[in-house]
Amino acid sequence: MKIDDDLWARSATDITGRWCLIDGALTKTPFPDVQVDFAALIAAERYQREASGVVVDGSTIDTSRDGQALIAGAAVSAILDSSYKCSWKTAEGFVELDAPRIISIATAVRAHVQTCFDRELTLLRAVETGTYRDSMLTEGWPDSSPPEKTSVITQLQ
Repeated sequence: MKIDDDLWARSATDITGRWCLIDGALTKTPFPDVQVDFAALIAAERYQREASGVVVDGSTIDTSRDGQALIAGAAVSAILDSSYKCSWKTAEGFVELDAPRIISIATAVRAHVQTCFDRELTLLRAVETGTYRDSMLTEGWPDSSPPEKTSVITQLQ
């Protein structure tokens, strides 16, 4: 099969489709349109931001789903027993917490998480109204610096 220079140049440089030999002719098949799943994209960013942690009184508190459950459980104990105390592991190491500090941390964690969900809703509404821009995905979160990607080993320490 002989291909003229023009067809060869188009097939070699075109990135909008796939060129195949069909019935003896070099034919372009356009790539299908890919629709962005904005809801999934935004939810994934919210989840990363939600779990990025929060600093309370100089201690970095885990805000992963497990961390949220643990501090909520400790807060229940603190509410039920005002003399409740515990050792709590932060990113900086263990700290002793009394009931008022536990409640303060639980409140800060809850506020952080709720702010993340509120931002997700704001972004989804922007998508619905056609005002969403890609740059918005990394802006407006409780801590606007991108969350650090950590390995499983780092998370287990």
